[in-house]
This record gives sequence, C-alpha cells and structure tokens, in this order.
Amino acid sequence: MTARRTVESPDTPARAGYGALLRTPGAWTFLTPAFAARLPYAMLSLGIVLLVFQTHGSYGTAGAVAAVSAVAQALVGPQTGRLADRYGQAAVLLPSIAVHAVSVGALISLALGHAPVWTLFLAAAPAGASVPQIGAMVRARWVGRLSDRPAMLNTAFAFESVTDEFTFVIGPVLATAIATQASPAAGLIAEAALTVAGGLAFAAQRRTAPARHPRVEGVRRVSALASPGVRLLAASFLGVGTVFGAMQVSVTAFAESAGQAGANGTVYGIFAGGSMIAGVLYGLVGWKRSARQRMLFCYALLVLGCSTLWAMPNLTALAVAGLFCGLAIAPTLITGYTLVETLVADGAKTEAFTWLTGAIGLGLAIGSTVAGQLIDLHGPSAGFLVPIAGAGLGLVGLVTLRQLLVAPGSRSRTVARSGGLAAKTAKIATVEG
Repeated sequence: MTARRTVESPDTPARAGYGALLRTPGAWTFLTPAFAARLPYAMLSLGIVLLVFQTHGSYGTAGAVAAVSAVAQALVGPQTGRLADRYGQAAVLLPSIAVHAVSVGALISLALGHAPVWTLFLAAAPAGASVPQIGAMVRARWVGRLSDRPAMLNTAFAFESVTDEFTFVIGPVLATAIATQASPAAGLIAEAALTVAGGLAFAAQRRTAPARHPRVEGVRRVSALASPGVRLLAASFLGVGTVFGAMQVSVTAFAESAGQAGANGTVYGIFAGGSMIAGVLYGLVGWKRSARQRMLFCYALLVLGCSTLWAMPNLTALAVAGLFCGLAIAPTLITGYTLVETLVADGAKTEAFTWLTGAIGLGLAIGSTVAGQLIDLHGPSAGFLVPIAGAGLGLVGLVTLRQLLVAPGSRSRTVARSGGLAAKTAKIATVEG
C-alpha cells in the first residue's frame, strides 16, 4: 500500500501569498485599468439616485430608476459574459462602453430637462445593461493564467473579492463627494468617464485576455446556467445581495431615526471593512477543507451574523453587529467564485462569473426595495429582517442541494472509483468462493 502524494511544481506553494500573486507576469497590466473600470460599478446606482432626486424631488422615483438600471444589469450582464467567452473580451467591451456612455448621457439630459419619469426608465435600462462586466473578466483572466495552480487561484479570487469590497466602499463616497461639491449630474459624468477610460485601457490589454471559444459547427454551446450547481450558487448569491441592499437602506434609516444621520456612512463602512479584512485573511490560508464545505460554513456564519441586526438598541451596537456580519461576506463570495469555476467548461467561465455578479446586483435591488417597504410600515429595525430572510433561504438551498456543488469530473471519478471497488470486491468474493 503506497501513500498518496500531491505533487506541486516549485512555483506552486500550498499557501500562496498576495506578493506572489501580484508578481504573476502581466498581472499589473490588466489590474490597474480594471480598477478604474470597475469603480463606476458602485457609482452608478447612487449617482442615479442623487441626480433624479435633485431634479424630480422624489426618493421613490429615484430609487425606481436606479432599480431598473440594476435589474437590467443583472439580466443582461451574463449574456455579455457569454459573448466575451465566444468572441473575446475586447470585442464585447468596446460596444458596451459606447452604449453605456450614450445611455448615461441621455439619462443626465432627460433628468436635467425634467422629462417624464417613463423616459428616465428608458435611458436607465440600457445604462445598466451596458455596464462592462470587468470583475468577471478579470477573474476569467486569472483562471487563464493560474488554472494549473489552484492555491494561487484561490488567492486571486480572494484578492478580487477584496477589490470588489473596496470599490463598493469608495465608489459611493466618490459619487457623493463629486455630486455634492460640483453638481448632481457630475457624479454620473464621472462614472461614465471612468467607464470609458478604464474600459478602453482594459480592452487594450489583449495579451493577458483568456482564449476565445468560438462556436463549433454542429456543436450546441450550453449556457453556464444549464449547470445545476451554477444555478444554486446564483441563488445563494442573490441572498448575499439582499444583505447588501437591505443594509444600505436599513442603516441609513436607523441612523436618521437616532438623530445621527451622518453616522450611517461610518456604520456601513465598518460592515464593509469587516468583509475586506476577512477577505484578505481568507486568501492567506492554505485550506484543507473542500470548497463546498467552506461554502456551507461561511454561509452559515453569514446567517448567524444577520440574525442579530434587528435587535440592536443603538448605533454602536449595530456597528459591532454589522462588523461580525461583514466578516462572513467576503469568504462566502470568494468560495462561491472558487466553486463556480470548477462547475463549467473553459468556454463558459466568464458567463458563470457574471451570473454570480448579476445575482448580487439583483439581490441588492430586491433587498433595498423590500427593506424600504418594511421600514415605512414598521420602523427602521424591521428592515434588518430582510438579510435574515434572504441569507436564510440561501442557506437552506445550499444545505439541501449541496451535492450539486461537486464538479462534474469529480462526480465521474467518484462513480468510477465506486464501480472499480465493487468490481474488485466481487472478484475477491468469487475467488474466495
């Protein structure tokens, strides 16, 4: 009987640090423009709210226009990811950037001209649908460069999740500062400018782009969403999105009811900061547990963290509870992206990543809308019931259907090993008989 060994190349340590990741040849050529291009992702919704409220005087109208943009982004984003897998990232980015710039420009003009609300919806839909899926494209580039180094790939996904958290902290602050210091329209102008400049610079980095997977005659390409595991992860990320959306609205309402409206940014920043810290640390650990086990554990911690928010008596207690809730966010997202990469073929990875990102955006829109309704009816604390419900349903789905998170190849090997063991057992029994 021989002991099993895992053979790794000298440049593939069991624990991969961020320094080694960032020394990957060509990494900075796409990371730098990608950061500029993905920052607007977190500026668009708030920029729309600030502008539309200023021009039409209604938070309800402003929120509805922003929600249309978010839903369009969540539904169309995966389709652009699928096209990027087939035709290449640059071929999809260039028209997306052009449509986005024109749509945002039209939205600004309509809002400043006090146009009817329905026209704002018409402009917001393509503005959201054309948001470049930079985060998913960056992850696809990491997969292309690190597919033979799983430890390093896990660190890359951790790095990307921390970057996402950072943009979600900085983006709204930047949009608010620009809109306040200049004009409400300036926040959206900056968003469009960053999208165009960063997107074009990112698209120009073709040497690091993943290989294209064009359509093969006679072969039907299957969507990433055809995988039951991808659908399960997208549903669980929808639950995570409700946490984001409900927290934004509920923390704001709670702070206003406490007479400390200016503190809402600090409390939400602590929540997001906890997620960033956990993401950094998570990426430094050489995990021995499978990604599926880690996903269930991290998601359970998220539900546990959300379960206390509604009972907090003051902002200080809410900040502490939000910190513990945030600590589970980034590890959950990192593990989800790690899992989905194993569930689809090479030609569908960008699409798979965009389904998860889109699910977060859709969950954010749902969470903020439902939380707002509950707050209007029952007070600020009621909004914190939405994260419990959203994350709780996600956990139930993950636990019940966890077998779907096993990569197809792993299932085949398991079946083959089981079949081989059965055959050996039968042979031994025959000999002994």
